[in-house]
Amino acid sequence: MEGSNHAVPADIENQYIPLESSMRKELGSLSPLSSSGCIYRVPERLRRVNENAYTPNLVSIGPLHHGEKALEVMEEHKKRYLQDFLCWTKVSLEDYIMKIRDQEARLRSCYPETIKFSSDEFVRIILVDATFIIEFLLRFSGVKEILDNENDRIFKKPMMLLDLLPDLLLLENQLPFFILEDLFDLQETTLSSDFETRLSITDHFLLFLISLSSLVGGEDLEVNKKRISSSPYKAEHFLDLIRLVCHCQPLMRSEVHGNALTIPSITDLCDAGVKLKVISSENRFDIRFSNGILEISKMTICDDTEISFRNLLAFEQCYCMRKSCYVSDFMNVVGRLVKSPKDVDLLVEHKIFENILGDSRQVVTLFSNIGIGVYASENFTFPDLGEGLNKYCSLTWPKMMTNLRQNYFNTPWAAISVIAAAVLLILTIIQTVCSIMSVAEHGRGP
Repeated sequence: MEGSNHAVPADIENQYIPLESSMRKELGSLSPLSSSGCIYRVPERLRRVNENAYTPNLVSIGPLHHGEKALEVMEEHKKRYLQDFLCWTKVSLEDYIMKIRDQEARLRSCYPETIKFSSDEFVRIILVDATFIIEFLLRFSGVKEILDNENDRIFKKPMMLLDLLPDLLLLENQLPFFILEDLFDLQETTLSSDFETRLSITDHFLLFLISLSSLVGGEDLEVNKKRISSSPYKAEHFLDLIRLVCHCQPLMRSEVHGNALTIPSITDLCDAGVKLKVISSENRFDIRFSNGILEISKMTICDDTEISFRNLLAFEQCYCMRKSCYVSDFMNVVGRLVKSPKDVDLLVEHKIFENILGDSRQVVTLFSNIGIGVYASENFTFPDLGEGLNKYCSLTWPKMMTNLRQNYFNTPWAAISVIAAAVLLILTIIQTVCSIMSVAEHGRGP
């Protein structure tokens, strides 16, 4: 029998060549991974808890939600804003296109996933959406009069301004801040050179936040500008700007110690004698405990609160896990403090919570669910908080004083009754002692 070694037919050998060639081409076409990504798809572990908190309802900004049928209505209106924007600037449409084209590679690198749109379509999306935001902010701050345009869908009928706010807070609906600055600075306005027209794009964003956002509202422009200028960190986009404004000073961070996250509820803390106080701090996400006093940053709970918090958390989970996750850490602590409607009521009573929602149970649900799917960061912003609270709660004397105050001095009449009883008891003791002394004196006799 002849040897079993046979030459492989050429047609069999060659059948693998097309597959090999195809795979090599496929691998060669992979886009390089970017280290400058800052606008992410929300991880599924977070999205499944409350998908509506991460999905735009009115307008798409940027490429991630562009073309979705539910958002098509606003596309024409965005183009009208671009048209109006070009009417009052001395810069040509061609110049704006060139500016974005020059930055296309950098813009694409801000999105960690590969953007499938062609170069022309991508530039078109960025231009329309960026000028829409700039035009919107100029109208909002009053730099551009809109009284002559009764058909403005956002500021006039049907007045979609408040509907637009949540969409601008979404992580997936952001534009890189640098392109907004570039386009804003490129324009040479034909408007009067008053104070408002000299504001930067950041200033206009801040004015918008101060007016409408529960996180930043109540403070003037100069206070927030000072916060940003004092920070070495530059915001990547609008959502990141909110994070920067709410927390401009770094807190001490270290590894989580044993029971750092084993924190009693607000009710249990108050029963143990802990006093609650609004913290006097520029940081909107700050908690401190010292000498029996728990200080917490004031927080307004309203319709856009959950969307704001969830998207800030999502951004930190994608971008900051090795940096400072102070929003995640703050929510982690508050979620452990707020376990019942009574906890919410106590925080409202001490002016720490302003509950615009009205229903304390809704607030409990918000903080109970907001931490689902959130991974702990490598460093914890409040490492000694849990240990300090638990140690204080183990003390006996504060509990006794709190129990006495709650059960016997909870009303003026109750306090008077206790004091009267104490005085009567003291007088009775004195009378008894005097009687004993008198009997003893008579017993000795002459």
